[in-house]
Amino acid sequence: MMVRSGNPAVRLGTLISAVALILLNAGEAGWPQSRPPSLGLQEPGPQAAPPMPASSAPPAGEENPGLINEMGKLFDKLPSILPPIKSPGETMNDLSRLATPSTMVSGRVVCPVSSNGAPDCKQAADQLCQGKGYKEGKSLNADSAEKCSAKVLIPGRQRKPDDCRTDTFVTSALCQN
Repeated sequence: MMVRSGNPAVRLGTLISAVALILLNAGEAGWPQSRPPSLGLQEPGPQAAPPMPASSAPPAGEENPGLINEMGKLFDKLPSILPPIKSPGETMNDLSRLATPSTMVSGRVVCPVSSNGAPDCKQAADQLCQGKGYKEGKSLNADSAEKCSAKVLIPGRQRKPDDCRTDTFVTSALCQN
């Protein structure tokens, strides 16, 4: 079974499933059984074939169906299953190439609340970058704070749901021309 997917997690899951399948089927495949040592005693009965000397190996054309052999085949196929892994230097070069025309700036711009009630921090990042002379920006870091009206400070007054709100701020952004 070969699953082609661009997602490394799917490929890894397929690999793990294949290994588990091999391990589960190993018990059914008929592992070579060895006899317990005879401790110098001989059993009466039919004469078995003479044991092979320890130095002789199985013929080159014969395949060993053992677990280690199957795992070896699986590891031989890994480079074609998994995507190539980049070296740390290649990864840093890719990141440098992406960040070259960009500059990180710091500041504090409130994210306006969009129509669905969520903060729009892209707009705030753009404002932060435009304030520093750039065209647009992407939020890198944000902070939030609860802002309440002075009514919450009145002793004995019950706090109401609309007395406080949470404001979100962009504190750093990656800016581009």
